Amino acid sequence: MGSVVEASEEMKPHAVCIPFPAQGHINPMLKLAKLLHQKGFHITFVNTEFNHRRLLRSRGSDSLNGLPTFRFETIPDGLPPSDADATQDVPSLSVATTNYCLAPFRELLHKLNDAASSGGVPPVTCIVSDSIMSFTLDASKELGIPNVLFWTSSPCSFVGFIYYRYLMEKDIIPLKDESYLTNGYLDMVLDWIPGLEGIRLKNMPSFLQTTNPDDIMFNFALREVDRARGGSAVILNTFDDLEKEIIKSLSTHLPPIYTLGPLHLLLKNQIQNKALNGIASNLWKEETECIDWLSSKQPCSVVYVNFGSVTVMTAEQLNEFAWGLANSEQSFLWIVRPDLVMGNSVMLPEEFLIETKNRGLLAKWCAQEQVLSHPSIGGFLTHSGWNSTIESISYGVPMLTWPFFADQTTTSWFCSTKLNVGMEVDGNAKRDEIERTVRELMLGEKGKEMRKKATELKKMAEEATGSPTGSSRLNFEKVINQVLLSQNIN
Repeated sequence: MGSVVEASEEMKPHAVCIPFPAQGHINPMLKLAKLLHQKGFHITFVNTEFNHRRLLRSRGSDSLNGLPTFRFETIPDGLPPSDADATQDVPSLSVATTNYCLAPFRELLHKLNDAASSGGVPPVTCIVSDSIMSFTLDASKELGIPNVLFWTSSPCSFVGFIYYRYLMEKDIIPLKDESYLTNGYLDMVLDWIPGLEGIRLKNMPSFLQTTNPDDIMFNFALREVDRARGGSAVILNTFDDLEKEIIKSLSTHLPPIYTLGPLHLLLKNQIQNKALNGIASNLWKEETECIDWLSSKQPCSVVYVNFGSVTVMTAEQLNEFAWGLANSEQSFLWIVRPDLVMGNSVMLPEEFLIETKNRGLLAKWCAQEQVLSHPSIGGFLTHSGWNSTIESISYGVPMLTWPFFADQTTTSWFCSTKLNVGMEVDGNAKRDEIERTVRELMLGEKGKEMRKKATELKKMAEEATGSPTGSSRLNFEKVINQVLLSQNIN
């Protein structure tokens, strides 16, 4: 298909895109929305009121005004009012979006369609929602329009979440008591999950590590995965050659699957609209001096350290990471969010700052794609969030992984055991091990092997998104033609 871009405004398809209200979910959804806009869709992008305020603080009060055919709307998230410039509590957010967001979302759709009836704005023709915002399925069913679900986390973790039900049937979870967290029970090997053969219980998505059958996140995961079966289709931010067995496994449980990733490469290859490129989604202000500093360093000489937007650690763990990096004697760029330490402000030892002042740079936030694609980056110490992982793979950067929670435990395992582009740092995060693994990543034979494999995967990612016959390019056309423009809704 070509594009529907030539259609008059009233005749354009109109996609309402709504991410789960956290940074790691907003970023890929915005990329997908831009790609759809490039294909001629009118876009309404729905943030929560809380995150919309944060975006305007981060990007500037006029930053979201660029295009009449790419509009931003807001709905409340159901949480108490707050102006804090920090990540909201994920369990609270999960409960609130499930229980309170359907009504305001439904009202927004009616408002958009009322505006369409007076001309100028096309009626809503489809919804693209985060898979864990499945309340949108109720609204799309009422309107009789397609609702495509976008699983923004790792595909391997999706398999893990799906098999929670099977683990419950086998009476493996929930855990019987707290001793099961430390007695070796979590080392149980699960060799019967298609695509995840050989995974241990502790490497499965972490919400199963509970003794409480009523645990909020455990039940949220069960519900959202069950409801995902009701979507018109599922989009994954990956490419076919990276995860063949995972995609095959998922296909037995879900509606039609379309792999469109890496989305940032697909976007780079297709978007030339300056105003569209100017729309961004970072909730923290980026510190651009990072790039100038990287340009002063030798190729493949810098470790990039970033634990994402949600991970928190203790002050002791922060201290161990600091001295592990210092003792490794490697150059590093470390992103230290103001809310990185649980319940405290970030305080790094003065001795550490003096020791590393000529080879380390600390920043609060950065433009990650620019950093990972910079030639001076030789390795990435990451929390194993999927955005970070797929970006690192697509730029040929090997990883040290320190997963925090949720899908990250599975993603970390997958990178180290199936893709061979990562090494996991022990969860206790002691400085000696951090020093050793950073040195291995940057200087050792294991690091060289991982870099070679990452370079191979980089070429495959570029082929999937850049070639006219690339799998992600073709799948993008298919999901538009076969699903988003379809009038045949069951």
